[in-house]
Formats: sequence, C-alpha cells, structure tokens
Amino acid sequence: MDGRDGMRAADADRQAVADRLRSAVDEGRLNLHEYDERLQRAYAARTYAELDVLLADLPAVTPPERSALAPDPAGPPDPAGGRPSPAAPRGVAARWLAEVWLPYLRVVATVVTIWAVTSVLSRDLLYFWPAWVAGPWGAVLAVRTVSGLAGGEPRRQAIERERRRRHKRAKRARRRELRAGGPDERDDPRPVG
Repeated sequence: MDGRDGMRAADADRQAVADRLRSAVDEGRLNLHEYDERLQRAYAARTYAELDVLLADLPAVTPPERSALAPDPAGPPDPAGGRPSPAAPRGVAARWLAEVWLPYLRVVATVVTIWAVTSVLSRDLLYFWPAWVAGPWGAVLAVRTVSGLAGGEPRRQAIERERRRRHKRAKRARRRELRAGGPDERDDPRPVG
C-alpha cells in the first residue's frame, strides 16, 4: 500500500463519493442500477483506493463559474424582445412562492368575499371569522416559506420538474421512433422459433 491509496477512508470521504455518484445520476452519466452498485461499494469501502475506483470513469466536477458550459451571466435572451431574461434562480424562487402561496390567497379571497356578502345582506358588520382561516394557515405558510427558501426547496423542485420534463420528452421520442420504425417483434403475430 503506497501513500494515500492505502490510507483508510473516513465517513465524510464516503459521503463525498456518494454525493458525486448522486450528481452523476442526475446528469445521466449513471443509470440507477450502476448508482446502486457503486453506492453500496462506496459505503463498504475501507481505503481511498476503493473509493477512487468508483469515480474513475466519471469526469471531475467543475464549478459552474469555471465551466465552459456555464450560462451567460446576462441570462438567456428573451424570445419576444431579445433582451436578457431575469436571472433563473429568482424566477425559480418566484414560481415556488406562487405555488406555495396562491392557493392560500385564493381561499382567503373566497372566504373574505363570503364574509363581506353575508355582512352586506344582513346589514350588519359580522364577526370577522375569515381570520380563523387566514391566520393559522398563513402562519404555517410563512414558516414553510422561510424554511423552504433557506433549505433550497425552490431549486430542488425546479431540478425535479426539469428531470420529469426530460423524461417525458425522451419517452415521447422513443414512442415516435417505434411508430416510425414500423412494427417491432412484439407486434409480429408469427411465433418465434
């Protein structure tokens, strides 16, 4: 055993390899079966050499600011006006906030409208019961918003949404290829033999 390769790996080293393997799956470099095999081997690894083997065929991680594939800091051009669109992270956070708060705002608007209509019809200012809907639910959403923004929830949801979109596109493309290629062996009524 020579140098670093023979040294025993720590839990933090195993976790770093597991994180890199998870990134490789997200990037499409590993399928789930390969990921599972490598992850098991990573957590069972005793030395750095055993961990290094798991990442040998994967490219090194390049920080986005040094990557040749890094997005233009001005942002992609807006198809309508040709001007750069707003920064993606702000748009992602805005979309997440809308998904979290819009149902609340719709319900609160509905119950306040009901309260206002009943107050007008009774010709008396009724007890403002919508506060019992808006108050607790709003407090829960405020906590969720703060913890979600601090924990990076908007970005995680955007990544998951994009992953689902890519999966759907790939599935549609496979269907189109199958239709364009004519019947495959599953559609052939002749027995195999």
